[in-house]
Amino acid sequence: MSAPQSEAYKKAVVDSKKLTTKPGNDDLLAIYALYKVATGEDFATAKAPGTFDFKSKAKYNAWKSLVENDAPSAEEAQTEYVAKIEELKAKYGYDENKEPEAVGA
Repeated sequence: MSAPQSEAYKKAVVDSKKLTTKPGNDDLLAIYALYKVATGEDFATAKAPGTFDFKSKAKYNAWKSLVENDAPSAEEAQTEYVAKIEELKAKYGYDENKEPEAVGA
């Protein structure tokens, strides 16, 4: 089920694709998990990745950890996502004019 998205959250999603340097894996996993919760995706219905799909397993485990330990609502996750992207903009650089690209690719 899709959660209503705030304008600040929508802007942060676009801004995440305009970072000048690719974030480290821990930061990528953090924003992935927040994104999944913020968009209202239900972890309980998520299929666990295969044993040797290490990238998908890391993403799945980050999402699982957020859901099990913090259990934020979709709205709280959106707020946390916005704050995290602002932190990453300061840490990795940000170019408003950059052509958006997927940061986790």
